[in-house]
Amino acid sequence: MHLNSPWQQQCFERVLQVLDSGRLAHGLLICGPERLGKHALMQAITARLLCTDARGMQAACGHCRACRLLAADTHPDYHAVTLLPNDKGVLKKEIGVDQIRQISHILGLTAQVGSTIVAAVHPADALNHAAANALLKTLEEPQDGRYLLLLTSKPHRLPATVRSRCQRIEVKLPDREVASQWLRQQHGTGPDVSRALQLTEGHPGRADDLLRHGGLALFDSVGKDLRGLARGQVALTEICRHWQDERLAERLMLAVIWVRQQATDRVAAGHPPTADFDAQYRWTVLANLVRQQLDTPLRSDLLLADLLHQWATLGERARA
Repeated sequence: MHLNSPWQQQCFERVLQVLDSGRLAHGLLICGPERLGKHALMQAITARLLCTDARGMQAACGHCRACRLLAADTHPDYHAVTLLPNDKGVLKKEIGVDQIRQISHILGLTAQVGSTIVAAVHPADALNHAAANALLKTLEEPQDGRYLLLLTSKPHRLPATVRSRCQRIEVKLPDREVASQWLRQQHGTGPDVSRALQLTEGHPGRADDLLRHGGLALFDSVGKDLRGLARGQVALTEICRHWQDERLAERLMLAVIWVRQQATDRVAAGHPPTADFDAQYRWTVLANLVRQQLDTPLRSDLLLADLLHQWATLGERARA
């Protein structure tokens, strides 16, 4: 299996080296920033561990019975635990202890295909306290041919006792040149690639998202709205109505990027920081908080209206 990006492939090859040397741990913590392909990496590792024909530094063959079962999502020796929906069909916020106890039970069974059983938990930072304690017991009693893969973008949220019992597989941001080359392979050599990479501070996964889903045009639209609101040229209610759609979370993220870019550009142009800089930075912190609250019972329209009102107030002060 060849992964989509060089940073994924390099991580995978390191795992293969450790596996070939017989030093791969029972518990693996796959971590790193969001949108760098950690889930695909976990799938590649899982496939290699379960493949009955691969040897040494080989990836999963893709043809043996184990590989075919895994591809069909019917492999009896692979069990994935993730967030489950509640009675209303909305995903729960936590992974519960019963889900982890089920993993412990499965890892204690005899493998039905080959000699390996793999369990995966993602996002591992969603484990509640009881589930983390149950997971710790499983990690403390490793068995041959049994692997527990934990996937998270927030490893600091896992208890230190869990982290210390896992082998860390960290997917890191590539350097700017590698990221740029990969993006140009995906999207061509136009100027949008450099712009997307600049806006995302060198993060190729987020830049790829912008380029694939009209993110740059949305960024320009968000900037135009914020500029117009700060100058008193656009009504707050108009922007609220315009923003209140399925891309609200993305608009808020791009608003934060736009405001901070404006501040960076002013400093680069030789303008010293002012009190407005601090106030605008605090506004971006609030915007991020609102974005995080969109999945809560709080009314998003009221949160957005208050946030944009505060931005308009900053504009009024600047014009006074």
